[in-house]
Amino acid sequence: MISLEKFVFNDFQVNTFILSDETKECLIVDPGCFSRDEKKELLDYINNNRLKPVKIVNTHCHVDHILGNAFVFNSFNIPSAAHKDEQYLLDGVVEHGQVFGFTVEPPPGIDEFLEDNGLVKFGKSQLNVLHVPGHSKGSIALYSPDQKFIIAGDVLFYGSIGRTDLPGGDYDVLINSIKTKILTLPEDVIVFAGHGPSTTVKAETDTNPFL
Repeated sequence: MISLEKFVFNDFQVNTFILSDETKECLIVDPGCFSRDEKKELLDYINNNRLKPVKIVNTHCHVDHILGNAFVFNSFNIPSAAHKDEQYLLDGVVEHGQVFGFTVEPPPGIDEFLEDNGLVKFGKSQLNVLHVPGHSKGSIALYSPDQKFIIAGDVLFYGSIGRTDLPGGDYDVLINSIKTKILTLPEDVIVFAGHGPSTTVKAETDTNPFL
């Protein structure tokens, strides 16, 4: 049984998720922690719950979602996973961060390339990988068919969709990803977005003005 904890980090209000199960192994998804207090909050949760981080997973590698990658790597010496098409964003993230006023500690490279229909495993649990480009070339989502939730990154939001004016963005590709990969899931699947509140497949199918 996967437990999910959400944190909201940095000036961009990124949703960082820690997913754990009964083995205490956990994934850290989109570590956006930037300030000293944010880093402490993340560490305190892990330590207080006696969790064992085993992997960093990035839904994509825009700067706001990887601000804590170096910190998590240095704290736990664990590998990171993302789609191969995100490597170019990691390569330029220090310079991109400067544009937004962030001094970004160079993040580790991608140790594991995630592919469509692949799996991310931890403890006794696993998540399905869906390649959902459009917000960025290598955007991925993590889907649990058993517990009916999906971590969608910046692809789909409550009442909105991901922006497409950043590097790797393409509006038509994004809409196709949402309609063919996410809205085809069961209606009661909970969508955990990269920013803002959660929603459901049914709610976005019925009311999202972009869809």
